[in-house]
Amino acid sequence: MQAYNVLAPGPVNLHPEVQKALALPMIHHRTPEFDAILKRVLTRLKVIFETDQPCFALTSTGSGGMEALLVNTLSKGDHVLGIDSGKFGERWCEMAEVFGARVTVHKVKWGEAVKVADVRRILEQNPDIKIVMCQACETSTGIKHPIQELGALIHERAQTLFLVDGITALGAFALPMDEWHIDGLVGGSQKAFMLPTGLAMISFSKKAWKAIENNPQPRFYFDIRKEQKANAKGETFFSSNVTLLRALDVVLEMIMAKGLPAHFAEIRKRAEFTRLFAQKLGLKLYAEVPSESLTAVVVPDGMDSQKLRLLLEERFGITLMGGQDQAKGKILRIGHMGHITPEQMIDVMLKLAEILKSENPGLSLPLSLEKEMRSFWNV
Repeated sequence: MQAYNVLAPGPVNLHPEVQKALALPMIHHRTPEFDAILKRVLTRLKVIFETDQPCFALTSTGSGGMEALLVNTLSKGDHVLGIDSGKFGERWCEMAEVFGARVTVHKVKWGEAVKVADVRRILEQNPDIKIVMCQACETSTGIKHPIQELGALIHERAQTLFLVDGITALGAFALPMDEWHIDGLVGGSQKAFMLPTGLAMISFSKKAWKAIENNPQPRFYFDIRKEQKANAKGETFFSSNVTLLRALDVVLEMIMAKGLPAHFAEIRKRAEFTRLFAQKLGLKLYAEVPSESLTAVVVPDGMDSQKLRLLLEERFGITLMGGQDQAKGKILRIGHMGHITPEQMIDVMLKLAEILKSENPGLSLPLSLEKEMRSFWNV
């Protein structure tokens, strides 16, 4: 079987120590051994979230975590402002509508960051807005939104909560929940947490907990009050995802040993490398404010990004992602999360150069390209 180098925005390459943890024999989720693992994980997640509030690890995809943020804080009929700058902002707006919210959708052009002044204007015109929803990083475009500034704005409104989808952000760059006044934050295991899909990590602010306790919305699987009570006893409310939580324990141990700043710096350097050399290959950046977690690049006119990513996968076992909807065939999305060595980064860019050259023989590339890449990484 061909070995894959997965530089998608998720799932990602697994660290060898994570692979070992995933292969361990099963243990029961109602044992002292697992209780100790769960306690460590939930304690260390507070470091990643940068919060003094409880953190939770739910067995679901990231979208399940987005739903958990909503159903615990949203009442039927509440007015919600949804920032839609791509596929996942659009999905969250649709989700809120399903649960009975009156959703005002603020559409932002793909590849652009939301303007804080626009959000301020909408809030002033709609004083009854109870929840504002935004992606920290919109995965479909690679854009990074001004979460700190939005948090400061929304914090001024005592009755309005700020929910943030950090699935492609949390653990990839600083997203200090308490300092930035984020009231609900979700991350996903298959992104910067370097695991397979299957866990959604969430946390709520003190402000949000008041809304949770007074919320009449029916909840069952994602009732965070029940999860909190179970966690207090060293358990999860439903059967625990022992395999992924044990692997998450390994990941968090590695991040704690390295330190968050150093962990973020590694991901940021991969992003800097990708942007520098993608532009040397003639590819333009798609997002005006690129996220550290992934880079979206525009392929040259006359080329199809879907074809390029398929050629990379078929010939070299390299997995990148193309665009969705209006960006389909136009962009490539390159992820910077997971276990990625400098050699893998160099190989991806050289193979991408080879594919681009095969599709456009007239393309002129620097002869010193590989030397420049190695110099960047000092390898």
